[in-house]
Amino acid sequence: MQNMRIIKEKTLIEFCKLQKYKQAESSVKSCIYEVRYSDWNNAQELKQKYGYASVLTSKRVVFNIKGNEFRLIVDIEFKIKLVFVVWFGTHQEYDQIDAKMIRYED
Repeated sequence: MQNMRIIKEKTLIEFCKLQKYKQAESSVKSCIYEVRYSDWNNAQELKQKYGYASVLTSKRVVFNIKGNEFRLIVDIEFKIKLVFVVWFGTHQEYDQIDAKMIRYED
């Protein structure tokens, strides 16, 4: 079993320390832990385990965080077991973006 690696994990955790997102911090950390110890080969395997996740494309997935109060968009390269954090915000902020088009920033 090869575990998933998360790119921009530290940035996501730091972001959750901001007052606006503070209430999501423990839920985000739990999600990171679960993702880190997963071994998905494709989006269908991910969806079987996490029915609350929305698979937008073969590699773009949206996780509902803290009872759907927050959204986390990731890109997943299943073959090489990499998860790229693309975007995180409130459900209201999510409604203002195009989840398929938004890109992560360096």
